[in-house]
Amino acid sequence: MITALVVAARILANPLSNVFQKQLAQRQVGPLFVVGATHALLTMPALLLLAVGPTLPTRPGFWANMALAAVLAVAGNATLVLALERGDLSVLGPINAFKALVSMVLATVLIGELPTPAGLAGMFLIVGGTVFVIDRKPDERSGPALRGFLGDPAVRLRFAALGLSATEAVFLKRAILLSSPLASLVWWSILGCAVAGLILATGYPDRIRTELKHARLQWRTFVWLAVTTGLMQGATLFAFRSLQVGYALALFQLSALVSVLLGYRYFDERRIGRRLIGAAVMVAGAALIVMAGHRG
Repeated sequence: MITALVVAARILANPLSNVFQKQLAQRQVGPLFVVGATHALLTMPALLLLAVGPTLPTRPGFWANMALAAVLAVAGNATLVLALERGDLSVLGPINAFKALVSMVLATVLIGELPTPAGLAGMFLIVGGTVFVIDRKPDERSGPALRGFLGDPAVRLRFAALGLSATEAVFLKRAILLSSPLASLVWWSILGCAVAGLILATGYPDRIRTELKHARLQWRTFVWLAVTTGLMQGATLFAFRSLQVGYALALFQLSALVSVLLGYRYFDERRIGRRLIGAAVMVAGAALIVMAGHRG
């Protein structure tokens, strides 16, 4: 029951955080600053917990995995904000369902876990669901539409962010095994803040003052982004403690349906019917992968 509640929280928190990321991107806030400010806000309670809370023990190997996860988190989230700035949430949200496909391929290549027939069917459903997500004119054939879809800069950025976050999940799982979900969340927040701050200070020092002005004007959105991101990441880490990464990533794809509805509600995105069908097909594919893995 607890695991189900954690997964449900993750499914709702992820698209909500995407909404706040997209709102800030539309208001000309830089992607890296969005990520850095989010981690900075999460670092405040993290440092408080370290100061007055219980000891969070770690084992050898934790710091290397946590550092890699933090770097991948900053890179992946900054890329995601860039994608949301340029594309529709109702299209980019369902693309996240490909994480289940990526995890299946990695499991086959790295540890020799061959997909079952149900797993393969799930893979084809995820890929097939993109047909409904792709925007094409009524008289446009699917081939040209697919090439246009894959050539869209926002879609390419979303796939890059997906690859970074899927790889991050592997290192987060290793970090959890060497500590706890709470310790991983605390240090994910702090190290992510350090990585983003270092990049901003060395690569974009002239923009920091301008970005801070944006932060003062948009502080409520930043706070809500930090709250939803913290909830999302905490739920992810606690789910990883109970579930294999591949199963968890597949279950999380139920958020695709929420993303489509939020894109319609907050950004007046169109063709929602087609996108809901595509998201539902992708979710069905992810569910088949979960069931196939469970039976295996």
